[in-house]
Amino acid sequence: SNWTKIPPPLFKKVVIVLIDALRDDFVFGSKGKQFMPYTTQVVEKGTSYSFIAEAKPPTVTMPRIKALMTGSIPGFIDVVVNLNSPALLDDNLIWQAKTAGKRIIFYGDDTWVKLFPKHFVEYDGTTSFFVSDFTEVDDNVTRHLDRVLKREDWDLLILHYLGLDHIGHMTGPNSPLVGPKLREMDNIVKKIHISLLSKEEASLPNLLVVCGDHGMSETGSHGGSSEGEVRTPLLFISSAFEKRSGPLAQPEHVQQTDLASTLAIGLGLPISRNSVGNLILPVVGGKTMREQLRFVHLNGFQLSRLLQQNTLAYEKDPGYEHFKIAEKSHGNWIKLYLEGNNSEILLNLGKKVLKQYLEALKTLSSSLSKQVAQYDMYSMMVGTVIIMEVLLLLLLSVPKALSKRAEFEVPLSPPLFSLLFYLMCLLLCAVHVIVCTSAESLCYFCSMSWLTAVGVMMLISALMCGILSAIAKMFENSRPPPKNPTVSSSSWSEIDVLILAGTIGHVLSLGASSFIEEEHQTWYFLINTLCLVLCQELCRNYFLLKECDPQHSTNVEQNFDSIGETSEYKNIDIPAASNSKLGKATSSSEFVKGSDKWISVATPWIILICCRLLRSLNQTGVQWAHRPDFGHWLTSSEHKSELSFLAAVSLLMIFFLVQRRCSLVSKIAMALGLLGVYSYRAAIGNVIFPWQHGGRDISKGITEARFVYVFVLGIVFTGTKDLLKSQVISTDSSMKSTGLWEVYSGLVLLAALLFRPHNLPVLLFCLLIQTMMTKYIWRPLKFDAAQITIMHYWFGQAFFYFQGNSNGIATVDVSAGFVGLDSYVEIPAIFLTAFATYAGPLLWAIHLLCYLSSEVSRNPAAVGHGCFCYALMRSIPVAIYVVLVTGLRYHLFIWSVFSPKLLYEGVHVFITAAVCLFFTAMDQNHSYRV
Repeated sequence: SNWTKIPPPLFKKVVIVLIDALRDDFVFGSKGKQFMPYTTQVVEKGTSYSFIAEAKPPTVTMPRIKALMTGSIPGFIDVVVNLNSPALLDDNLIWQAKTAGKRIIFYGDDTWVKLFPKHFVEYDGTTSFFVSDFTEVDDNVTRHLDRVLKREDWDLLILHYLGLDHIGHMTGPNSPLVGPKLREMDNIVKKIHISLLSKEEASLPNLLVVCGDHGMSETGSHGGSSEGEVRTPLLFISSAFEKRSGPLAQPEHVQQTDLASTLAIGLGLPISRNSVGNLILPVVGGKTMREQLRFVHLNGFQLSRLLQQNTLAYEKDPGYEHFKIAEKSHGNWIKLYLEGNNSEILLNLGKKVLKQYLEALKTLSSSLSKQVAQYDMYSMMVGTVIIMEVLLLLLLSVPKALSKRAEFEVPLSPPLFSLLFYLMCLLLCAVHVIVCTSAESLCYFCSMSWLTAVGVMMLISALMCGILSAIAKMFENSRPPPKNPTVSSSSWSEIDVLILAGTIGHVLSLGASSFIEEEHQTWYFLINTLCLVLCQELCRNYFLLKECDPQHSTNVEQNFDSIGETSEYKNIDIPAASNSKLGKATSSSEFVKGSDKWISVATPWIILICCRLLRSLNQTGVQWAHRPDFGHWLTSSEHKSELSFLAAVSLLMIFFLVQRRCSLVSKIAMALGLLGVYSYRAAIGNVIFPWQHGGRDISKGITEARFVYVFVLGIVFTGTKDLLKSQVISTDSSMKSTGLWEVYSGLVLLAALLFRPHNLPVLLFCLLIQTMMTKYIWRPLKFDAAQITIMHYWFGQAFFYFQGNSNGIATVDVSAGFVGLDSYVEIPAIFLTAFATYAGPLLWAIHLLCYLSSEVSRNPAAVGHGCFCYALMRSIPVAIYVVLVTGLRYHLFIWSVFSPKLLYEGVHVFITAAVCLFFTAMDQNHSYRV
């Protein structure tokens, strides 16, 4: 009769100890037995229940706190919002507790304070993003503990410890720092448990909950969906539970969202409205059958009501049908119970009803979890249309953009005065009104102001008219037959075919989750194939063409010359010397003399060996990421001397490769900066100096890192000064070339500081491959700017994965954002993390600009060609991927595979836009561009 009323609380005080990045094996594995003896004893022989809680990706802190407190599955955009969490407006456990008059105290990660402002009667937040702090961040939580545990003026105490997570980010899960930190956490659990037991009253027991928000991967990071990242321990410790007698079996698996429902019942609060979690039954297992049935009915009623709100045909849902059957059985049980029947039949029927309820809860929860993704299709379609229009304009502009004059003109002004433009605007505005007035769910685009919406419609209409205008011009230009139609399929070299096939193949591979997880394999395959094709091209150039008529050696150039005669819209980025038919043959034979020829032929094979060595340095992707690699071997504590030697040699070689074209001042700054990099790594304990014996104090290395930053800024400033001078004195191309190289050198020094020591060979091989390809491949073979740009782009993508990156968020090295910082500063931290993650593609892009600007013999439009091709190569996969991911939005791996990739692509587009702006600023040849 009273099932609608909230039952009374089962526990007087509840303490939640949330240990950030606590993996299940840190408690239930060998580490737990060794470093957490008290917790292990309570788990195996005490009054407790142990579970493995599975978190849904993305496994980062803020979405996980939301899941724990609301019982709902957060959206993927919370990965981005994680940096600056807004207040949580959804119905949640903290709000329900505050409304019910519960007094809540919180100490720990300040994400809670941002999510739940004005909910705590007392709080002290610590910065979660300053990952180089292992001790103070936890001491600031523990210092309040003794005082609070003695007091009686609170009902819910939440403690969020960050030290373990920070250790994981900096040194990984197998670090020697993990053990002492787990021991520290064990002592805290012991202190709280003993205090709660000593203050217990006969009426109501207390409850201690120990859990993690997420785990950590084998590299110590998190955000993805690997087993180490999604599995966390969940312990309920209370004198209300029965003492364990036998050995602990394998803990049962539950969902992380189940905690919100369980704690709501335990505290006598309503279950959060949007919770998809199930009550963890053993926690209430000590209660009478009637109470247990009442609790699961409340949970089922809440889930069925949520299903009704989200599904039209909810009555046909199997979970809803099961719930109604269980409810009917529950009614029959109540009748028997009220009749005073205490026989075995009543007990068996009760167990049967309980089983029916639990099956219904499981099915309902599963149905709701699948329906969580509410897609705003109208806004998504508008965005996709704009992206595809821009891509189409870029593709239509290829002939003009790669012409001798490097024109890139978007004809937007004529359409603004055409009738078609206004008709399209009216049509789109009408569609917008119809969609927004009939939309039942919240729509982002509809929530915009009408002025903004009309602006977007005008942009779509103008782009469409621009595309139609460009197509019309193309047809006009193609009508008169060419005077000298010498262009044939022979103008396509093997390199061109490979570039086209590789680009198309990579774009098509983005439609498969396995290819996205292992995308590094695609890029490794493409650059290996490119090396083999380059080897063939070199052999043909140096050995085969000598035996043939010299005219054959200029076949490609004849084609390019004939293209130049027939149309100005083709790429003629060839040195002026090659206008004569024997130009290339003579220049090539003069350039390559003696041993240089053999070094040139050997270069692709040396590059292949370098790439193979880099592949074994960092295992990446998903399928084989757990396998041991050379990087793991180097970073283990027993191989510190080997790592130190490798880091020292790498830094020395980096200096010799970079200093070649720098001024004397920059050379000195570079040498001191690289010495500072080694000193920084020695200060934080990654490497050792030869004269070091025994242990030494490990610091944060702030002074050493700032010492390096001074030289980075100095070198970049010197380069920028030269670039500004060259812009004023436009005739001095050598000054511009030196300036660009110095900016590049400054970025190399910054990358050396931010890279982990075992990753310094990646930077070394990057510079080595660039140097060898410049001297022995690109110059002798006289490739055009478009081909060289695409080669740079491919190698940049491969080096992104050589660094150990993947398409999962877990591989982002957050610690790079805090090098040289003694507190969390948002903008520098974001910049440094983004630079460290995308250092490979960025360094190859800047090297491309240095190379194209330094080649005096090239067509002055080469930089313009390079900029356009780089933008196009980035735009094609992104635009197609946006369409693919929209079509695959109900795919099983949409959140764990496709969404993280979309996030990576988005950031990469911003970085590419910045690079293209830099290209444009450095392209002085305004007479060649419109």
